[in-house]
Amino acid sequence: MKSTRKVKSPIFVVIILISVFSYIYQTWNSQDNKEEKNYEENNGRLAVHFIDVGQADCILIQFPDEQVSLIDGGNRDDAENVVEYIEKLGIKKIDYLLATHPHEDHIGGLPEVIKQFEIGKIYMPKVSANTVIFETLLTEIDKKNLKIISGKAGINIIDTDDIDFFLLAPNSDKYNETNNYSLLVRLDYRNSSFLFTGDAEKESEEEIINQGYNIDVDVLKVGHHGGVSSTSQKFLENVNPFYAVISVGGNNSYGHPHKETLERLANMNIKVLRTDEMGTIIMTSDGNTINIDN
Repeated sequence: MKSTRKVKSPIFVVIILISVFSYIYQTWNSQDNKEEKNYEENNGRLAVHFIDVGQADCILIQFPDEQVSLIDGGNRDDAENVVEYIEKLGIKKIDYLLATHPHEDHIGGLPEVIKQFEIGKIYMPKVSANTVIFETLLTEIDKKNLKIISGKAGINIIDTDDIDFFLLAPNSDKYNETNNYSLLVRLDYRNSSFLFTGDAEKESEEEIINQGYNIDVDVLKVGHHGGVSSTSQKFLENVNPFYAVISVGGNNSYGHPHKETLERLANMNIKVLRTDEMGTIIMTSDGNTINIDN
């Protein structure tokens, strides 16, 4: 007797295989891999990446209009990772590159960034450093015939109906401490606001307050990796953030973030986010609500 079982056609088998592989691909592709989120997904939203570079600073900003800014570049040993992170986002051009001040843990990765990407405008404070990495940075800038804009308080980087991106420091021409030359940047996207402080210390913070600048924001990038000489009580009261982000390396030799700084933040019920605990921290905003995409 002939079997009555129907034999599946080759076409049917192919369809089944395609469906299986499609499901596997979609499942893999939907995993929360924050470093591989395509840049296009951020259209219409602001994305701020506090990249984990250990005991250093590196902040990537994707604006809703698809422009990009990079504030600092980590240590020189972080250069490859920083470049790779940016490339995975599909970014080809850094429209606004800001080197807050010439310490190695802020400019170390920038020479390689300048090599690998198209660069628009460069902002740096008017202070130099007698170091190999600083000279390397200047050399790479010169190779591409780029010009440095001397960063200081009052400079508007972006000024549109929805976005304000501008400098609030430095406010003086001469400081004894290089950290106080740090570019201090405010970013407003509609009703969401951020303050990026480099390594600015109490002297610079007091100048900003005395100038009467509005520094009340939602997110504060804590100065100098949470060091005690930054984020003074008066400054913190004026900023009054909901979130405080600390870019810091685990078990670092400096003892950052210092106990006193953490206590000041805790006493004001500010939510602290640390790269040594969370890795890279990504915040997005539609102009009203800030979300943490970790």
